[in-house]
Amino acid sequence: MTTSPTDAFTARFRRVLAHVAAHPSDDLSVQRLSSIAAFSLHHFHRQFSALFGIGVYKYVSLVRLERAAWRLAFRDHRVIDIALDSGYESHEAFSRAFKKTVGQTPSEFRQRPEWTAWQATQQPLSELRSLHMQPDHRAQSVKILHFDATRVAALEHRGHPDQIGDTIRRFIEWRKQNRLPPKLSATFNILYGSPETPPEDLRIDLCAATTRPILPNDFGVIEKLIPAGRCAVLRHHGSDDTLPATVHYLYATWLPASGEEPRDFPLYFQRVSFFPDVPENEAITDVFLPLR
Repeated sequence: MTTSPTDAFTARFRRVLAHVAAHPSDDLSVQRLSSIAAFSLHHFHRQFSALFGIGVYKYVSLVRLERAAWRLAFRDHRVIDIALDSGYESHEAFSRAFKKTVGQTPSEFRQRPEWTAWQATQQPLSELRSLHMQPDHRAQSVKILHFDATRVAALEHRGHPDQIGDTIRRFIEWRKQNRLPPKLSATFNILYGSPETPPEDLRIDLCAATTRPILPNDFGVIEKLIPAGRCAVLRHHGSDDTLPATVHYLYATWLPASGEEPRDFPLYFQRVSFFPDVPENEAITDVFLPLR
């Protein structure tokens, strides 16, 4: 099949998006990015803005600040290390840029993130990914396997997705106190409801596999079981912003053609590798669709 000029044009710019996701700490100057797209430096910025609806400087800044914010909220890295790794020459320059974009200093965000304001700053990035970085799945990518019953420690998030960051922080702290890091304990998310569920009614369980007893605790972590059974599994690479497209492929394309029927247990994810510990394009999430 012959690639149209428009598709070829867009593909060159998608290489730029992929490069920024893979190398957020590297030289991401317009000179460098225009060379990756193989377009003239004199026109690259206007082409990028016209195609994606956001300037290249703004895009790079949002990608770097997103990674910085995740590290501030969910990791113990020093602020100066985050600043330098985000392409800033000093703690002060990073703090000014973060405050201007997010509305909080890095230290304030680390102590008590204002998630709704943060999500608003990231909306242009989420929309760009949803439109231009969709996964390209094939039927042969879906595997059917038997999942063994897995006992998990679960923290239930109930409420708007903008506030799930606080639930994640509580769950990370519980895992630290109980010495159950992801490298020793598989991480799962169990999803309830549907795409039509109002955001304020979101239900999702954050889970860590464990055979230990779950003692009463102030975090709200309880014991649950992911039951044994057949599952269709599709591996998702990249941002959670494009994860809905992977789920949609399973339900709208693969399932009708497979002859299979879902089992009476919710969809769930296994988090195999985590952003920001790996570049966003290297994050891996396995999507499990329980089957009869």
